[in-house]
Amino acid sequence: MTTIPSRPETAGRPAGHTEESSALELADAVELLGLVAQLEHVAFGRLAADAALAPTIEQRLELSRFAAGAVVRRDRILARITEIGGDPVEAVREYDHVLDDFDARTQPSTWWERLLKAYVGYGVADDFCRMAAEGLDEGSRAIVLEVLDDASHAELAVAELDAAGSADGVLTARLALWGRRLVGEALGVVQRLLVQRPALVRLVALGSARTPVDGSAPANGAPTKLFGELTAAHTRRMARLGLTA
Repeated sequence: MTTIPSRPETAGRPAGHTEESSALELADAVELLGLVAQLEHVAFGRLAADAALAPTIEQRLELSRFAAGAVVRRDRILARITEIGGDPVEAVREYDHVLDDFDARTQPSTWWERLLKAYVGYGVADDFCRMAAEGLDEGSRAIVLEVLDDASHAELAVAELDAAGSADGVLTARLALWGRRLVGEALGVVQRLLVQRPALVRLVALGSARTPVDGSAPANGAPTKLFGELTAAHTRRMARLGLTA
């Protein structure tokens, strides 16, 4: 992990907050920002592919706009990495294959499964990043939350899935099963990230005010509360669609 110089944003920390711990916080920030940038980069490719596969021209046009929006959001995060002294290319490269296993295990077989995967499966990753962002410095946290709060594509998925499911009970039952599979695989991605990335554990812990950001947070798991909150957010998403989580 690259050591990053201290920045003014670390002012106002508790007594005993050293230059070394400030550098650690900024390095941790770069790590989470790299993950968010990678997720937006992946979203661009996914949305572009969705635009090519969508059944109507209206959906194709809308999804292509969403793909362009993902690039804008990604570049905002990359700019923030540069601003706090990190290397944006290296930060993104750290997560180059972060969703490969998830995607390999959750290949959708229909357009509806594809929409639900975008809304539910990738939604878990976004929720995790929101929770970890609570441990960031104020400037980085604000940018991450703004980027992740863009729900345009989610609203399209909800509208399409709700309309389809209300007229087809068999489809609803199949999508409920698909949603349960998606969340299990997505939570597995989060678990692996927490095992492999101590920086993310520290951010989650700091955000929940459970442990100090001094390197002492355990790297082999997250606060128990995290997975409960991720599961609850998934349940709310499924409920919006009238699906059993």
